[in-house]
Amino acid sequence: MHDYKRPPTLHRYAPRAELELALTAGQFRLIPSNNCLTLSFSQVWDKALFDLLAPADCCLVIHNSEEFGERLHRAVQRTLPSWAGIDGAVEYGVRAALGAAFTKTASEAHEQEWQFAWRAMAPQLSLNPVTIKIGSIESFAELRDREFYAA
Repeated sequence: MHDYKRPPTLHRYAPRAELELALTAGQFRLIPSNNCLTLSFSQVWDKALFDLLAPADCCLVIHNSEEFGERLHRAVQRTLPSWAGIDGAVEYGVRAALGAAFTKTASEAHEQEWQFAWRAMAPQLSLNPVTIKIGSIESFAELRDREFYAA
């Protein structure tokens, strides 16, 4: 049995300019992957992910993943009404119960991803990147640089 409860904190490693827009405007870019539009986060704070996800020089830390997830799903529903969304942990080295969009190789397991994914309910809908805005998330998120240390 899998637990699909969101982790308490989500981390997104990316260039600071992109994450400043995410923090202040709630702007996120959904990218095509495995016939879905996806948005990935890590469940961990890990300095090694800055290098792995280069040119990342900043990390957006979301402290209320429940509110974030609900706002994100509502915004995508408004923008893409004929798409169905789900989010869950990526599984590594095995086929994920949630399907190919949530399956990665065992060598990628250190990323500890939590992924949001949307699938078109009609086959003719195109899979192009889509920018979503959910409004400021400054009340429950922060930006950290790679030298941040939480005691």
